[in-house]
Amino acid sequence: MVTIRYLTEPGLAGFFWPVVLTAVLVAILGGALSWLVVVRRLSFIGQGISHSAFGGVGLALAVGAGAGTAASNAAMMGVVLAFAIVSALVIAAIADRRTGNTDAAIGIVLSVAMAIGFLLHHHAQRGAAARGLAPPPSIEQVLFGSITTIGWSDLYLGTVLGAVALGLLAWKRHAVVFWMFDESAAEAFGVPTAPVRSLVLAVLAVVVVITMKLAGVVLATAVLVLPGAAALRVSSRLGPVIVVSIGLGLVCSLAGLVAAFELDVQPGPTMVLAMVGCYGAARVWSGRR
Repeated sequence: MVTIRYLTEPGLAGFFWPVVLTAVLVAILGGALSWLVVVRRLSFIGQGISHSAFGGVGLALAVGAGAGTAASNAAMMGVVLAFAIVSALVIAAIADRRTGNTDAAIGIVLSVAMAIGFLLHHHAQRGAAARGLAPPPSIEQVLFGSITTIGWSDLYLGTVLGAVALGLLAWKRHAVVFWMFDESAAEAFGVPTAPVRSLVLAVLAVVVVITMKLAGVVLATAVLVLPGAAALRVSSRLGPVIVVSIGLGLVCSLAGLVAAFELDVQPGPTMVLAMVGCYGAARVWSGRR
């Protein structure tokens, strides 16, 4: 198998192991949050954040981040992360107004951010060509991910950011769960619902940015939806749902990654198709149960 050769040969193992471990990280982060996204019906918000992050990619490329070194890659992730978090907070602020609408807020922020991203990406391409520098990542790489962009520094940085994000969510877990199931009652009992909503969206933004390194902008949303949707077909208890969601995310991510290695294609689409298969199997199983 090609996968075994990639992971065992000395000349290739150092290149492909960060990819495998990043897939594991993405599966854990997505599975840990997927149930919340599905139950709270935040799927479209997650997609809005993921597409808005493309504006951050364009901004990072325009200011010269992401040149290939560990420091520049970290700078690029920082710019994209800041842009995604700001986009998430803007969505929360607009959607929270009495006369506002969640879908409208997402559409506004998504459209503006995507337009900014495309213009800045084009500007970065022209600037690199004029100075005789290496071209920035193509739009296809940004939208669908590329295994060639993942290194140990990306894995370390993603692990730290993911741990901080999940740690914050665990710290406020009681308020988050109360807000998730009944926002009106939570506010009546004194839970600060606006800060909780902003915290959840900021954590989603962090996970989206980490996932973009492997799955790309377009496919990052699937990691936040499909594992939890499948897990909720298997169980209705919160504890088992979280465990099953993370487990399915791991199995599907690794299965999709192996398929990508064997077929020599981008890993993002194969990972998502594996998750779709798990969701279909969960629906069939729950229908027969």
